[in-house]
Amino acid sequence: MATIVIAETLAASGVETLKAAGHTVHDLSGQSRDAIAAALGGADALIVRSQVKVDAALIAAGPRLRIIGRAGVGIDNIDAVAAERAGILVVNAPDGNTVAAAEHTFALLLALARHVTSGDRSVRDGTWARATLKGFELRGRRLGIVGLGRIGRAVAARATAFGMLLLGSDPMVSPSDAASFGVRLLPLDLLLRESDVVTLHTPAVGTSPLIGAAELAKMQPHAVLINVARGSLVDERALAAALSSGGIAGAAIDVYATEPPKDSPLLAAPNTVLTPHLGAQTSDAQIAVAREVAERICDFFRTT
Repeated sequence: MATIVIAETLAASGVETLKAAGHTVHDLSGQSRDAIAAALGGADALIVRSQVKVDAALIAAGPRLRIIGRAGVGIDNIDAVAAERAGILVVNAPDGNTVAAAEHTFALLLALARHVTSGDRSVRDGTWARATLKGFELRGRRLGIVGLGRIGRAVAARATAFGMLLLGSDPMVSPSDAASFGVRLLPLDLLLRESDVVTLHTPAVGTSPLIGAAELAKMQPHAVLINVARGSLVDERALAAALSSGGIAGAAIDVYATEPPKDSPLLAAPNTVLTPHLGAQTSDAQIAVAREVAERICDFFRTT
């Protein structure tokens, strides 16, 4: 049986799955990086979420490591090249967060479209700013979905129920496949020009933001941007400038280049709804991703 280090809080369903399979589990959630590195000296597996950076140095601290699991979508915080070089398999939990992230996308979009946070403040401070908080309906608006994987498709399904018109951009998806779930596939530049709402659901690619000043300039002045994917996808300074100048009408952001975003220009930008990386923060999603990554690790040790 394997020795498994858990470096960040994992729902009990995942821990119980590992223990039921006979593995030894060391829960170091909340511990320092040095404590995690020390524990890896005798570990066969490591489980993280999104905050612990599994770089080459941390990987080197685990000479027995055979598998690293991320309880979430993507593996952005894991050096996959260093892991492969060391012969370590990297796995994630691609399904568990899907509904939570798609629903949070609409929570943000509706809050932005109907001025929910501003309206709440106006009631509490007695200004009753009803006349100035005129929003827009989702029905008939063009939703540009950047990234048509599990979450992007879940967003598309929910947008259809709102009566939105669906555009999409994804180099890995064919026009016929996109059309099968109601999306008209476009190059990113054209999607940005045609969309009333742009929502990001793609992994980080390369070192440059996907949405910078040039991309924001292609969006319409009434358009809004939603990001529940990766903070590195958006140039925060360029977005804040576009919001301040009226280049776009609003933005709802859940993820940031640095978290918490203490010095982000978005904190002072107008027409924003900001949440603290809540896309996967439902009890349902945390149970699902914990169980999913634990099962993948158990399957690995059962078959190797």
